[in-house]
Amino acid sequence: MVTKSGPSRHQNELAESPLPRPAILGNMSEIRHPTPADLVVHPDWIVPIIPRGKVLLDHSVVVSDGRITGLCERDLALNIDATEHCHLPGQALLPGFVNAHGHSPMSLFRGFADDYPLMDWLNEHIWPAEAALVSEEFVRDGTNLALVDLLLGGTTTFSDQYFFPEITAQCVDAVGLRAQLVFPVINVQTAWARDSEECLRKGLALRDSLRGHPFIDVGFGAHSTYSVDRETLKKIATLAHELDAIVQIHLHETEGEVEASVEQWGDRPIDILAQVGMLGPKTQCVHMTSLSRGDFALLKDTNSHVVHCPRSNMKIASGICPTQRLLDHGVNVALGTDGAASNNRLNMLAELQSAALIAKLESSQATALPAVSALELATINGARALGMEQVIGSLEIGKDADMVAIDMRQPHTQPLNNLISQLVYATSGHEVSHSWVKGRPLVKNREVIGLDVTGVIERANYWSTQLAHG
Repeated sequence: MVTKSGPSRHQNELAESPLPRPAILGNMSEIRHPTPADLVVHPDWIVPIIPRGKVLLDHSVVVSDGRITGLCERDLALNIDATEHCHLPGQALLPGFVNAHGHSPMSLFRGFADDYPLMDWLNEHIWPAEAALVSEEFVRDGTNLALVDLLLGGTTTFSDQYFFPEITAQCVDAVGLRAQLVFPVINVQTAWARDSEECLRKGLALRDSLRGHPFIDVGFGAHSTYSVDRETLKKIATLAHELDAIVQIHLHETEGEVEASVEQWGDRPIDILAQVGMLGPKTQCVHMTSLSRGDFALLKDTNSHVVHCPRSNMKIASGICPTQRLLDHGVNVALGTDGAASNNRLNMLAELQSAALIAKLESSQATALPAVSALELATINGARALGMEQVIGSLEIGKDADMVAIDMRQPHTQPLNNLISQLVYATSGHEVSHSWVKGRPLVKNREVIGLDVTGVIERANYWSTQLAHG
């Protein structure tokens, strides 16, 4: 509920709310804001992520000029002169989720080629369909469909790797999400580029055109070691170092990928990256399901990041990323949904729940990846992987107000014996009610702002018809 101002109405709503209080509490009163503030958000709980595991009861977030200028007790916040007071009884406020890997336009392939192993899925279904259909129009419609899905799932920042990234940038800019676009580099001809050289030329031109954009960063999206030759990988590593740019690559997605690399090149994929100088603090290694003992140390020593995509990996039976062991070795692990063609959902609540559960199965330890750690994968760890941890990933004074509200007034989230546990293990992925990027609302009362959702769905159905006709 959003009101101009007025504590009495909010107090009445709280009195009517039947929700119990969580066991983990904290309190603080820190506020640095000009008068008046732009926005004050009053949830029942705040999960700031930093400090770790802390839950603030009856506190509010103050926003001015898009940044968090106050985290203070409710009684103080209600008296702040603000343009808008947003009251969220029964809801928890968290930093917006960071979806660290995906292929947004592939949302139009949702359900198209399910239940196939990875290489059959790619070679026999996805790549032929892309060759037939991918265009600027396809990317625009697929990206808009993905943006609706991402927003309703709590994502406020996402990384995307797909053809025609300039079109994805236009869509992102129009809606107002925060994005890292890693332009694809692949040796084969695609609808976007003839070869890897043209990929680099077009991608670097896009990076130049978006230099200084407040919400969009452009990096290199080397597809994989099996689809990009070693010389091109070396060139990408050199350019990325010179430009201080992000590099994202699918790596060790399956055991078969690793075995094929050894058979063909005599080296494992991660060793190839080490040899060409691609590993480092700006490198995101996506999937990482097949690791040897030395890989953990190599990732740690180079400060490389891992992006875990549990639902996609499970669906294609690619393997399981050893998340807890990576964290134990000091490797930063972020979370991504991958594309809707291999996941079917772009919902980060569903993803972090899957990550927590599969970590326990992989390690045979019920203590692996506890709820607090799962939330970190989806927030501050993702921000670190994208190089944005000074701006987003936690609700702290001075950071941008990228926030998401999750409604806990559901039968399946009751009783709230432990709020953080319920957020991770009990949500169904449909509880996101509001979200903001730099203080600007993008979802309000479960409705996406800035996109014609009906029109987006109509366009998705159009492409489904095209896909069916071959």
